[in-house]
This record gives sequence, structure tokens and C-alpha cells, in this order.
Amino acid sequence: MLTIAITFIFSALLFYSGGVWAEKISGRLRWWHAIVFWLGLVCDTIGTGAMGQIAGGMFQFNFHGITGMTAIILMLFHATWATIVLVRKDEKLIRSFHRLSIFVWCVWLIPMLGGMIFGSSQ
Repeated sequence: MLTIAITFIFSALLFYSGGVWAEKISGRLRWWHAIVFWLGLVCDTIGTGAMGQIAGGMFQFNFHGITGMTAIILMLFHATWATIVLVRKDEKLIRSFHRLSIFVWCVWLIPMLGGMIFGSSQ
């Protein structure tokens, strides 16, 4: 189970970071970015679920649990909003979307890095 969890969490890191920074560098949101955001969300959710099973299967009301849940909710909002912006073809939002992406990515890094640091020390 640990191998599955680590594989999916690491895949989420690759997908989400790659999508966010590719969007930032290109200066505009594209469909493939939105697809990669969704893949990052799916991988993160699966990996988090597997980690939760290892930890006893229950949500833990602590810093890591709260930041992790917040990150997944923000990732869901982010991927959904990216899809809506692209469907609407709102050029202004397409060009400025990276601001939201960077914010969500930074929030997402808190439980990601915290889990890596504190999880590996136990």
C-alpha cells in the first residue's frame, strides 16, 4: 500500500507542478494544462486515500489533515475553474489564470512537503 501511495503522490507532484509551471511560462491557459491539473488531482486523491488507509483510515483533525483537505478542495476548484474558463474562451482569464494556479500550487505544497518531511521521520 505504501508503494501505491508514494507512486500516486509523486505522480501528483509531477503532473500538478508541470501543469502549473508550464502554464505560467507559456503565459496562457491551454486545454492540456487543464487535463494535467485534473490528472494531478486524481493522483493526489488516490495517493492521499492510500496514505489515509495506512494511517488508520480516518481523517485526522490536525495541521496535516486540515491542510491536505484544503489542498484537495482547492485543486478541485482550480481544475474545474480552468475547464470553465477554457469552455467560455475568456481571453482575459486565459492570460491571467496563472495567478490562481501559482496560489493553489503553493497551498498544495504545504501538506505535500509536510507529509514528506514528517512522514519520513516516523
